Amino acid sequence: MVDVIYRIVQHADGWAYKLGDTFSETYPTREAATAAAHRVAREQHVAGETRGISWEDENGDWHTELSDGHDRPDARVAD
Repeated sequence: MVDVIYRIVQHADGWAYKLGDTFSETYPTREAATAAAHRVAREQHVAGETRGISWEDENGDWHTELSDGHDRPDARVAD
């Protein structure tokens, strides 16, 4: 299972949640950014449909696989 950890950080004269190197939109308060991160983490736990997906790796190679819609990550917010 994949771990997805959202972190709350100061960003662009406000606050954002961050996953890896990617920032969310900017929120005016830490509390607002934290609430949004928790909402997004909860959404990661919702099962979807099993379907075929295509994705490109860091070398530019494309892959095709069947993605199980019930294989959800462990998503959480680092407090």
